[in-house]
Amino acid sequence: MAALVAAPLAVALLATGCGGGGSGSGEDGIVTLDWGEPENPLVPANTTEENGGFIVNSMFTGLVNYRASDLKVENAVAESIQTTDNQNFTIKLKPGWTFHDGTPVKAKNFVDAWNYSAYGPNGFQGASFFEQIDGYDQLQSEDPDGDEGPAQAPTPPAKEMSGLKVVDDTTFTVKLKAPFTIFPVVLGYSAYMPLPDAFFADPKGFEQHPIGNGPFKFQDRTPNVELNLTAYDKYAGTDKPTIKGAKFKVYDNLDTAYQDLVSGNLDFLRAVPVSALVGDKWKQDLGERAKQKPGLLTQNLGIPTYDEKFKNPLVRKAISMSIDRKTITQQVFSGGRDPADGFATPAADGYRPGQCGEACEFNPEKAKQYLAQAGGFQGTLTLETNADGGHNEWVQAVAASIQQNLGIQTQFVPVPTFGEFRQKANAFQFDGLFRTGWKADYPNIETFLTQLYRTDASSNDYKYSNPAFDAALDKANAAPTMEAATAAYADAEKLLGEDLPVIPLWTQPVQYGFSERVAEGEVKAYRELDLSTVRLNP
Repeated sequence: MAALVAAPLAVALLATGCGGGGSGSGEDGIVTLDWGEPENPLVPANTTEENGGFIVNSMFTGLVNYRASDLKVENAVAESIQTTDNQNFTIKLKPGWTFHDGTPVKAKNFVDAWNYSAYGPNGFQGASFFEQIDGYDQLQSEDPDGDEGPAQAPTPPAKEMSGLKVVDDTTFTVKLKAPFTIFPVVLGYSAYMPLPDAFFADPKGFEQHPIGNGPFKFQDRTPNVELNLTAYDKYAGTDKPTIKGAKFKVYDNLDTAYQDLVSGNLDFLRAVPVSALVGDKWKQDLGERAKQKPGLLTQNLGIPTYDEKFKNPLVRKAISMSIDRKTITQQVFSGGRDPADGFATPAADGYRPGQCGEACEFNPEKAKQYLAQAGGFQGTLTLETNADGGHNEWVQAVAASIQQNLGIQTQFVPVPTFGEFRQKANAFQFDGLFRTGWKADYPNIETFLTQLYRTDASSNDYKYSNPAFDAALDKANAAPTMEAATAAYADAEKLLGEDLPVIPLWTQPVQYGFSERVAEGEVKAYRELDLSTVRLNP
């Protein structure tokens, strides 16, 4: 999935108070979960962050699924995905799938959704996920903004990608620009979900009441308070839910959500606050309901390479080497994070140790040498984060580490809400370091690379561009086998260690908790509860 970790911890734009009311009896069949307001309306390819993704993945089912226990790729709506050259694919759909409005899921619902999502003027954040498809470039137009300010972009030459063809109601073909060996793996990401005819008839109406084809359907939503889903009784997948529905409750901070979990007013918490990690308090509070598994989650500091202060890679390297990751993970997270040595996590297929090289090693003396070599750093170095996301403690600790070990002035700058923070990122308005992170969309290492660091990619908030890195990705895409492709992506990652478009800080396991109502439930390695796996105690 893509997913800039919009809110690795539960966030909201407004406070919702401390609980109030229980999560319901075991008989009502409704599970309550912590949540935060998403960045955009819940249209799959325009949802590239965690809060929106959680809902989209519950409401929609794609061509393939990632099995909750181990993220193994399994066919879902697809009957088969066939290719002889990793460039031309024939996709056949299983019969019997319907959207929540009762209309059938046809090949055209995938093709129309992909074309609409890729069409430049629609401004979808996940548009670049379709850049591999032949004809994608004809759906884009050059941004005409110049010295005189914003200007109207010309209409692109085409509205449909030439690489997509509907054969019949259950078959469509995909022609890519070049071989992309892991294409079948990425098709479970939310950008590739189908859209019903109702979306194209009334996109704005769809935003108010989204219609999916997944195990749960939209019921209602109170902005900044909660969103409710109910089980879809005509769901065609094998992973039919046993619960009746889910209530996603907005919290303004993680500690409040944690207290609700402990007191039985919340059934699932996807992350544990720093305060509960100290002395393993969460394990004492929750006992066997405290859960942990290897995660596909990273935490980084973004670097605005578009700002003159950070153009020199030696400046970026000096800052990185002045950060005492080990001490911070021990003191702030009580050992609940692992210092990063690269840009992916050990749980990813293709992970290779030490990809960041010396840039991720704590070495204050060498850091000072590199900074001096680069001509020093003028002024104050700012570090920004959204204040409603539970990150303040560690960002301040990192700022202190840089100031102490590199000898430059630092300043912690909290941005009130996640929404405001993302607006700055999307507009490339940072003039200092900023919190960023990533949760994998699928288990391959490629998910930690392309959308973050490829030139003009969907989540490249740094304006990083390196033709050699782009070429290395192209080489990996065209590798003859999945194994060869995965190894080649790791080769591409190595280039990032030299350039450092972000400062890798640490990787984290998935640490979560259930209430006593929940008998079982599988959480995916990117910190998302698969609602279809939830079973409640009688």
